[in-house]
Formats: sequence, C-alpha cells, structure tokens
Amino acid sequence: MDRFVKSFIVLSIIYLGIASIIGVVMLGDPSYLGLKFIHSHLMMLGWVSMMIYGVGYHILPRFSGRPLKSNRIGEIQLWTANIGLIGMVVLYTIDSSKPLLILFGLMEVLSIVLFVYNMLATLLPKQDQPQ
Repeated sequence: MDRFVKSFIVLSIIYLGIASIIGVVMLGDPSYLGLKFIHSHLMMLGWVSMMIYGVGYHILPRFSGRPLKSNRIGEIQLWTANIGLIGMVVLYTIDSSKPLLILFGLMEVLSIVLFVYNMLATLLPKQDQPQ
C-alpha cells in the first residue's frame, strides 16, 4: 500500500474518533451543540471522504487493471484535503475571519478536484487515435 493511501486511511480513523467524542459531548450537554459544524465536517470530510480517498486510490486502479495516473497528485491531495479540513475546523472553532475560512474551504474543493482528475484519468481509457 502506498504511503499516501495508508495516511488517508489512518487519518480517517483518527477523524472518526475525534468526531465521535464531540458527538457524545454534544449529546451529554446541549450547550455544546455549537460544535455541529466541527462534528459534521470531521465526520463527512474527515472520516467518510478520507476513507473513500484511501480505499479508492488502493482498489480502483487494481479493479481497472491500470496503474494510478499520478501518485504525486495523490500525495498533494492528501495535504490539501487535510490542511483544508483542519483549517476550517480550527478557524470555525476560534470564530476567525470568514475569508480565511473560505480559503480553507477552497483548499478542500481543490483536493476533491485532484481526486476526481486522478481517478478519471486512471479509470477512463484513452480513445484510440485513428491511423
């Protein structure tokens, strides 16, 4: 398993643990319901998306019988996805400026675009050129 693939999977499990603790805290004390943004983003972008990225990068090229288009893009995506998520969660927690929050959200979108490109370039065969 490639290092970046394993990192996606391990980080997704860590995000699941953190988000679960936040969920229990919110259930135990409704005054913490303001953490819904953080909880939901750690669950969806942290746990679910990171696991899908990791499993997708590991399995989909094998299913297609083709090598992954670019491990480098996968590594860049690992960084952009995690920096984007952590940036959004931290800035939302400290109630920081909205422009910075948007910047980290755009990093998350960039990571999704990188995944989409890398997967489609891996899975879709190039059209044969007429001779």
